[in-house]
Amino acid sequence: EVQLVESGGGLVQAGGSLRLSCAASGFTDDDYTIGWFRQAPGKEREGVSCIRSRRGDTYYVDSAKGRFTISSDNAKNTVYLQMDSLKPEDTAVYYCGLDRLPTYIGCRSGGLGMDYWGKGTLVTVSA
Repeated sequence: EVQLVESGGGLVQAGGSLRLSCAASGFTDDDYTIGWFRQAPGKEREGVSCIRSRRGDTYYVDSAKGRFTISSDNAKNTVYLQMDSLKPEDTAVYYCGLDRLPTYIGCRSGGLGMDYWGKGTLVTVSA
């Protein structure tokens, strides 16, 4: 059974930083896409950042570019999202998602076609 477990969310002031972690288990493929999505109250889910496991290339939504950094530790089966210069509009539940195919279709479409999801971790950024 594939499991994705997020951690690292919390309350932070605007301008602060958080690092989210997503630990994956039960998945043995080596060519896939994994990433971070978020959903704020009353808004649709959006893809924030994704990484393709074999190629190592990354995708960022425009609002995350220059502030967020995605990385992975394949030995630990863990993907991270370093979030700096946080803004109140970053407040959301952040989910980890995995696509068995190495594409960015899911990341660009708010998660369409992603095969597995974590339960999410809440990030709250106060003004």
